Amino acid sequence: MVDGWEAAVEAQIRSAQQRGEFDNLPGAGKPIPGRGLPYDESWWIKSFLEREALPSDLLLPTPLQLRRKAERVPDEVRDLPTEESVRAFVAVLNAEIIAWLRNPSGPRVVVRPVDADAVVRRWREERQRAADERAATAVPDDVPPAPRGRGRRWLPWRRR
Repeated sequence: MVDGWEAAVEAQIRSAQQRGEFDNLPGAGKPIPGRGLPYDESWWIKSFLEREALPSDLLLPTPLQLRRKAERVPDEVRDLPTEESVRAFVAVLNAEIIAWLRNPSGPRVVVRPVDADAVVRRWREERQRAADERAATAVPDDVPPAPRGRGRRWLPWRRR
């Protein structure tokens, strides 16, 4: 029975080869990726993350994800327009942290709520520093504009 089954499968493969169904397949003639590397148990997770362009932070346990978010707060709030939006961003993060603290799961990692006042203070300092730098590089108002010459203006549709 097994021999008959194998023979039928082999016959189908041969007929597909004769029809050319295996010609010009993507990846034909290219080496198998990762062939010379040692075996990795999580190869499929890594390939999925790479193929779908997902951040690897998704694999971290919840407390480590929350700590990463807390570390990135200054970068995240840098471009926010108002103090209220900065406080709202911190409030949402703190709500996530408090929800995890009420029902912790995963490894025991110290995660503390973010101090909104410290974040706002740093946000103000960075905005003030950026404003001072812009003011230092700006052209002063007391400089008169360069005089414009009175010559023939070149117009692209006009011949000389």
